[in-house]
Amino acid sequence: MSFQELIDAVGRAIDAAGVAAIVVGAVAASLFAFGRLVRREQSIYSRYRRSLGRAILLGLELLVAADIIRTVAVSPTLESIAVLAGIVLIRTFLSFSLELEITGRWPWQKRPDPDAEETTRA
Repeated sequence: MSFQELIDAVGRAIDAAGVAAIVVGAVAASLFAFGRLVRREQSIYSRYRRSLGRAILLGLELLVAADIIRTVAVSPTLESIAVLAGIVLIRTFLSFSLELEITGRWPWQKRPDPDAEETTRA
């Protein structure tokens, strides 16, 4: 097996892992949401969206990694790198949008400190 064939196989495997992460995450989130619905728990929809969003984020990260590996290692032409840049920009925008939807803040924003909240209440 040549180096290019190996890299292509690794890229396909990571692609498959990305798709699997999205599919398994969507199925798991749906099953958990259904279980919460049966138990009549609160905030089912928001928890479902967060779980589904996390699965999509993980899948997108893996798909971007696979694209980078295959493009840079197998065919590093100017055209393929330009196409890769476009794909990465689109997927990065989707990742940032999903992160904002899930957490309510941008990925680079600091998470609220629960200890600081306690001291302001006292």
